[in-house]
Amino acid sequence: MFFKRKRPETAVCAVQTAEKKEPFPELSLQVPAGPGERRLYDALREAVPIIDAAIEKILRLTGGFLVSCPDEAAERQLNHFLDSVQVGADRQGIESFLTTYLDQLLTYGNAVGEMVVQGGEFRALYNASLDDVELRAASPLAVEVRRRENGGSVPVRYPELVFCSALNPPPGSAQGVSLLRGLPFVSRTLVQIFHTIGSNWERLGGVRFAVTYKPDSDAADRAFAKERAEQIASEWGRAMRGDGVSDFIAVGDVSIKAIGSDVQILDSEIPVRQMLEQIIAKLGIPPFLLGLTWSSTERMSSQQADILTSELESYRRLLNPVIDKICGMWLRLNGYPPRCFVKWNEITLQDATELAAARYQNARAEQIEQTVHKKTPVKQTKAGRKQNHIEE
Repeated sequence: MFFKRKRPETAVCAVQTAEKKEPFPELSLQVPAGPGERRLYDALREAVPIIDAAIEKILRLTGGFLVSCPDEAAERQLNHFLDSVQVGADRQGIESFLTTYLDQLLTYGNAVGEMVVQGGEFRALYNASLDDVELRAASPLAVEVRRRENGGSVPVRYPELVFCSALNPPPGSAQGVSLLRGLPFVSRTLVQIFHTIGSNWERLGGVRFAVTYKPDSDAADRAFAKERAEQIASEWGRAMRGDGVSDFIAVGDVSIKAIGSDVQILDSEIPVRQMLEQIIAKLGIPPFLLGLTWSSTERMSSQQADILTSELESYRRLLNPVIDKICGMWLRLNGYPPRCFVKWNEITLQDATELAAARYQNARAEQIEQTVHKKTPVKQTKAGRKQNHIEE
């Protein structure tokens, strides 16, 4: 007699290594640490232009893509939709949406987007402000997007239309880490150097003079020292305010000295470069793309370009799930199976040229090998020739 093994009633996907909390949603994840940190990152991009330029370069170099589907009609209509979909109030195309989405992700560590569906049709895409949303950990494997209102937050009505991304989140957390994390201290030092340079040039660029009058030792000269000092000051002011060259004539012991002429201005080239090296190392952008001629060799620039390519490919991998979700929603709403593949464009023309040159060299080498193989006669040994003679 065989006994049928009883199957478990419910199979639940649960994480065993996470701390158990009751209820779990009480753990709130603000994105990122709060509005103050987001304002700090915004101020950082405004105060240090090279940071803003590096992020803009990353956004432009990420490039575009095409979506392919098994059904050619679905592929054609889907790509037309991606090129013409409304984004926000005044933009068009999914690339505009992804540019803002990636900008938000790099600057703050998190990004939230929404698909706008009305009447069963995909109408628009919307970049949500992080000041208007709050993320909560619904479980170790799920994040709940909530809308802020009246000093609190409520769950969104259609969570399947909202998606979010995190940049390098720590283990066990959905809160992303900004690309600018660690730069406030370095940037503060850099801004302080720039401010000091500006103050020194303001003092020394607009030259100011100290006019000193020393009266003689006799009593008559000392009695009129005040009047003579005022007269000298008036004449010196007239000579400096004149449009043309003016002579300054004074009687007595008068000395004129430029204020700050003996002050040595510190050399700022080395400390500024040290700060910029830290910033560029964090952002992962080659210096020559930002107008900094630090790497003078062609090979070093080529290696830096290869490193940038790997950085951009990692950002593309962050955007792939977002693109798949958008395309899958459009395909389902239009009666097609949600199957699509994202094919990104080549990052630079130089990469495409090098790949084409490599394919040409490989094909050329294969052609030469085949030609040489056909023209080379087969050599026969003595035994083989003797055997052939006997057979004849």
